[in-house]
Amino acid sequence: MMNIQRISAIFEKDIKDFMKNMMLLMMPLIPIGLALLYKQMSNGEEFPIYFLYLNVGIAYSSVTSTCMMTMMAEENEKKTLRGLIQSPASMVDILVGKSLVVGLVTFVSLTVSLAIIGSDPFLNGKAILALLLLFLFFLFLGIGIGLFSKSISATSAYTMPVMLLFGFTPILGSLQLDEDGIVMKITDTFPIMQAIEFHDTSSWMPLAIISGWVFAAALFMYSCFKKTMTDD
Repeated sequence: MMNIQRISAIFEKDIKDFMKNMMLLMMPLIPIGLALLYKQMSNGEEFPIYFLYLNVGIAYSSVTSTCMMTMMAEENEKKTLRGLIQSPASMVDILVGKSLVVGLVTFVSLTVSLAIIGSDPFLNGKAILALLLLFLFFLFLGIGIGLFSKSISATSAYTMPVMLLFGFTPILGSLQLDEDGIVMKITDTFPIMQAIEFHDTSSWMPLAIISGWVFAAALFMYSCFKKTMTDD
């Protein structure tokens, strides 16, 4: 069961730590800065849907995943995570408290960046559902990597692969690669690409595939959390 007081205490502590960390404060500015740049380059033309989802991928990978893995790795490095786990706070309390901070920052960054380049395609139930599932995927992935990493510097080895593999995937749509090629066949199954497919079709299969990615990320996060709890 969740304890609201413990979640609130974790949230307040982490939001203060977040505001003191210059590196974390810079991350939400990346999608906003890119949105402003793209807006200047567009000459008033409407952005294609894959481009809008590219901004979503950038926001989720650079803010949600990167900020979460950095926060968790910092707790690991300072040896405070072990004490937090052994405190009366449950696993759910810890993860919800920390996720609220990242969720709030991600929401602000994504909302501002989409307001700049166009948010209308996301103002429907299907798109919002896909965005929520994508958020959970990037959140769970960030938590898992953060628990796996023993220091903040170690997370730098994972930040770029996460951004390139999962955040920047829609860029492939503009490279005119062979649709039957192995690269496109593999990347078409990735979460952001499936969200675009879900947006463009009436099929619910892409949402099921995204849910599978979320489940896999949740398993990864859980296994890393259990390992952290049992490590000496």
